[in-house]
Amino acid sequence: MKKYTAEFFGTFWLVLGGCGSAVLAAAFPNVGIGLLGVALAFGLTVLTMAYAIGHISGCHLNPAVSIGLWAGGRFPAKQLLPYIIAQVLGGIVAGGVLFLIAGGKAGFDVAAGFAANGYGAHSPGGYSLGAALICEVVMTMMFLLVIMGATDKRAPQGMAPIAIGLCLTLIHLISIPVTNTSVNPARSTGVGVFVGDWAVAQLWLFWIAPIVGGVIGAAIYRYIGKTES
Repeated sequence: MKKYTAEFFGTFWLVLGGCGSAVLAAAFPNVGIGLLGVALAFGLTVLTMAYAIGHISGCHLNPAVSIGLWAGGRFPAKQLLPYIIAQVLGGIVAGGVLFLIAGGKAGFDVAAGFAANGYGAHSPGGYSLGAALICEVVMTMMFLLVIMGATDKRAPQGMAPIAIGLCLTLIHLISIPVTNTSVNPARSTGVGVFVGDWAVAQLWLFWIAPIVGGVIGAAIYRYIGKTES
């Protein structure tokens, strides 16, 4: 239960910190943090939590990461469902807290987006379903490749959180215009359920694409990282 509780609070922090920066601070009058700031905020949530709970639960914070690590031979199947449940619940609770905070400002309208992920008319840059699918698969693939490489016993010890946090920052810098960046079904669900309507209707993509990408990335590292006998 300690592992699941750690995953709950870790994912809570990721969604509150990342999506909170987008909803509350990205376009704040005159001193908004913008796309760069939001990308950095997501990276910082993972970086800080990796040091805080990495030694407890592994700090997955993401169903696609848990499934990818399982596919890569790094995580037991019996813990997959409890991890995913804890991550999704943490994301939804964070979305609820953010909703309460954002709702304290006059004129707040959750329908404006609430940092939800989308494609087509709901993509920040108007990107198609196909573009969103490719983007999410490839970005999550590279995320798992970095995660597995950085946490390999042969990699420099103690540096994995930095590499993983910076990787997530880079992923956001690339893909915020395309999908608002998911690469994480729990993050997408956490805010999507409060937007409802189109965000829930499009949520399937932000479960399927990251999971597929995560499994591919894990398979690639399992091949290239295998020690020659």
